[in-house]
Amino acid sequence: MVWLPITSVLCIASVAGLVGLSLPVALRRTRTRISLGEGGDAVLAGRMRAHGNFIEYMPLGLIAMGLAELQGAPTILVLASAIALGVGRLIHAIGMLTGAKVPPRAIGMVLTWLGLLGAGAGVLWAILGHG
Repeated sequence: MVWLPITSVLCIASVAGLVGLSLPVALRRTRTRISLGEGGDAVLAGRMRAHGNFIEYMPLGLIAMGLAELQGAPTILVLASAIALGVGRLIHAIGMLTGAKVPPRAIGMVLTWLGLLGAGAGVLWAILGHG
């Protein structure tokens, strides 16, 4: 059996994050009785985008992280990438849900990109025969 501890922890955190971002959407839909789309409700639209943005980035991040870890990329690279991706998505979601203008969301995006690039670099490391 193959054990990918870093990817596994990030996956568990991502499951919690996805549920945590889905709940406010569902609660707002129940409160406003809007079952499809955002129905012109700015709060619901913001919550939907926070959820959507998370789901747009995390799957590929988890796949790249898993491939990098599986193929023997340096542990420190995989760990740093996982932390950057996870913390980046958290900061970005907080920024989206609180209506913050730019700083938290921008920091979250930069960390997300660094996490993705690090995971991609880990896969490239393995492809080039270093893993």
